[in-house]
Amino acid sequence: MKATLSTMVRMALLSACVFATAAGAEEAKKVEFNADTPQMGFNNWNSTHCRDEFNEDMIRGVADKLISSGLRDAGYRHINLDDCWADWKRDKNGNLQPNLKRFPHGIKALADYVHERGFAFGLYSSAGTNTCEPHQANRGFPGGLGHEKQDAAYFASVGADYLKYDNCNNQKVPAKERYKAMGEALRATGKPIFYSLCEWGENKAWLWATDPAVGASSWRTTGDISDNYASMLKIFKENVVLDAYAGPGHWNDPDMLEVGNGGMTDVEYRSHFSLWSIMAAPLLIGTDLRKIKPDALEILLNKEVIAVDQDPLGVQGKRVRDTNGVHVIVKPLKDGSRAVAVFNEADAAQDVAVSAKELGLQASAKYRMRDLWKHSDAQGDGSIKLRLEPHATVMYRISAQ
Repeated sequence: MKATLSTMVRMALLSACVFATAAGAEEAKKVEFNADTPQMGFNNWNSTHCRDEFNEDMIRGVADKLISSGLRDAGYRHINLDDCWADWKRDKNGNLQPNLKRFPHGIKALADYVHERGFAFGLYSSAGTNTCEPHQANRGFPGGLGHEKQDAAYFASVGADYLKYDNCNNQKVPAKERYKAMGEALRATGKPIFYSLCEWGENKAWLWATDPAVGASSWRTTGDISDNYASMLKIFKENVVLDAYAGPGHWNDPDMLEVGNGGMTDVEYRSHFSLWSIMAAPLLIGTDLRKIKPDALEILLNKEVIAVDQDPLGVQGKRVRDTNGVHVIVKPLKDGSRAVAVFNEADAAQDVAVSAKELGLQASAKYRMRDLWKHSDAQGDGSIKLRLEPHATVMYRISAQ
């Protein structure tokens, strides 16, 4: 589905002492969220769309699974609801209201449940008269266009820490005007709310979304992802060339993760996760974690790859080679090391050689070559030579000895 704290101050989203009670009481812990690294967490859309299974029981179950699986401790700290959470009409005062069939205890109660377990809570709307999912009279649910102040006040009142703001039914009002209006409204609430624009790259938000008047921290650079290799590859190619526009507090967003949804092989999902991480993209899980298979969970729990995405230097990896279906992306890290991803988009295996010079390294030096998927070390001169299987990615962290 289309996707978004103000970079004006790069403020912490949420800092609270919480009592985690999913599997019995845990010690109170202070949890902080900020925009200085790409957002990580869960969004329901890729696995549920608007089906009935999207409801408060599912979200509570996902929150509990994020804890029991170790995903919360690995950094996945946002739980975001997508389209269809709201009732199809506003109340008599023009306020948004939840779909009580899906959320019988209301949105505030669900946000409290999420917060108590150490997560930030996110909601969805569209910068248009209606959202994207057709409902009544082939229109979406109520959108924020013309209701920005009222809706921002509602988001703050129910405890939302995150807003994904879509682009449907926009009445051809200029994009920056629409997104600026909601950005100003969110800031006026006095509550830090992560602002994620979802205008699908149609208006090149990377050129204007960091304007303090807009105040976004991430913006979609592409159309929606689908759970297949061709879609993932297309989106990677559109996003990888935008590295100059990303940095701490402002992130290119090539859409959410499909890992675990079943439309790609494990090799392709590892490439998906590797490429998103080296591009410093948001890592928002899009599969129903209550049903996830062990192999997919293992991919999402790779802390060495996550560390590349979350590196505090905040640089998006730069592609230094795009030849014969082989892509080489290099990302400098804060400790002076480099992350390198080598990706074979082709349908056949290829022998690949990458020189130290191509990676920006001194060929005469000695390096520690850490394979982030095999979790193994080797010593070398900084060069890489290997046979790369179809659709596969290898990922290294290279540091001077």
